[in-house]
Amino acid sequence: MRTNCSSGSACAANSSEEELPVGFQAPGSLKLVFTVVLAVMMGLVMFSLGCSVEIRKLWSHIRRPWGIAVGLLCQFGLMPLIAYLLAISFSLQPIQAIAVLIMGCCPGGTVSNIFTFWVDGDMDLSISMTTCSTVAALGMMPLCLYLYTLSWNFEQNFTIPYQNIGISLLCLTVPVAFGVYVNYRCPKQSKTILKIGAIVGGVLLLVVTVAGVVLSRESWNPDISLLTISCIFPLIGHVAGFLLALLTHHSWQRCRTISLETGAQNIQMCLTMLQLSFTPQQLVQMISFPMSYGLFQVLDGFLIVAAYKLYKRRLKNKHRKKTPGCAEGCRNKSSTSPQETGAFLEVNEELAITPGTSEPMDPPVALEPMGPISSCAQ
Repeated sequence: MRTNCSSGSACAANSSEEELPVGFQAPGSLKLVFTVVLAVMMGLVMFSLGCSVEIRKLWSHIRRPWGIAVGLLCQFGLMPLIAYLLAISFSLQPIQAIAVLIMGCCPGGTVSNIFTFWVDGDMDLSISMTTCSTVAALGMMPLCLYLYTLSWNFEQNFTIPYQNIGISLLCLTVPVAFGVYVNYRCPKQSKTILKIGAIVGGVLLLVVTVAGVVLSRESWNPDISLLTISCIFPLIGHVAGFLLALLTHHSWQRCRTISLETGAQNIQMCLTMLQLSFTPQQLVQMISFPMSYGLFQVLDGFLIVAAYKLYKRRLKNKHRKKTPGCAEGCRNKSSTSPQETGAFLEVNEELAITPGTSEPMDPPVALEPMGPISSCAQ
């Protein structure tokens, strides 16, 4: 394999929109409007999610990057390996196997940040992992593609979308930086912005998923093997990331965060690289995979969020049954904040699932129930 890192104009598949396969193109004005609206909305969503980031916690992740290191190992160690094994197991054609491998070598996407917020994950770690994986992709993407295609004897000029990586990095860091500043200066207002952004982010995920399916419906490949891989690939990534985080003795909150970051890939970067590296005739055989992967990635994320919400409700009900005398008092009190709920769940998860573990990774103060929950526990 030869890795071509030149600009997109050097590739035959990057000449004009008319050369894209039939069914994958949309009207020029519609495509432009969709792209601009998507970019603006994602910027606003990342700004709102940045309002949940605290400078002190963010600095602690940078100073002691154990969680980030495990996330990078999952992103560029496990995901390319899983992609390679899936391509071999399903005996895919070389052109289809390359599409699966490219998806596995891509960095994490911003969709993981939205789902991490909904499962009460570590937002500071999530955004740090997404940023670091995007930066690391500048070198790790060509390296992983080179190593895993050696055994395939696949002669193809791969164009690494460095411009797209840079744009993704800017679209992530700039809105988040503004959100961090707003959270530092106006913490009360940032909570309202965060709630609105989480709702808008969920609606945006649904709109983008449906629009992507509709605009590219004619280019979908009915290959059962590709469809099966696109369905199980994100799930395997989530499970593998969770298990690795668990084996490295991270808290349950960080395990959820690393799990979501591992299975959520940057779909737009994969699509860009395919368009820059392959001819329109080759794209017809492979372009449906990243689209179907993105669809199942969002569906898996919503299923994980739903399962977590049910688990959280069951855990709270179990706690109320143990303390029936204060159940009515808890209902009359105001609802707890996300930080209090996370601390409550963290304590109960540690007691219910790992009763014999050693001291937790997070400071003890952060794990003590506060507010209305602590009054019920007394």
